[in-house]
Amino acid sequence: MNDEHETHEAAAPSASGLSDRDHKILAFERQWWKYAGAKEQAVKELFDMSATRYYQVLNAIIDTPEALAADPMLVKRLRRMRASRQRARTARRLGMEA
Repeated sequence: MNDEHETHEAAAPSASGLSDRDHKILAFERQWWKYAGAKEQAVKELFDMSATRYYQVLNAIIDTPEALAADPMLVKRLRRMRASRQRARTARRLGMEA
């Protein structure tokens, strides 16, 4: 997907308020990955974006009330994981154990 296509998909919400791409990303996140490299490769193949961009998009999606309404358990789990990683990063920066 180029930026123009990505913008079009992101701007075309379904009845739930989420775009088709947003639904696909949430469905993708429901899968479990044994190896990080496999997930990064799948992100590149399925969504045609870097892992960094994918996680930026994912974080924006999980902050929306539409995503929470569409899949509350998944979105809450992803938010908890993000908060945990943020706390660990902050603790490392402050020289504390996470």
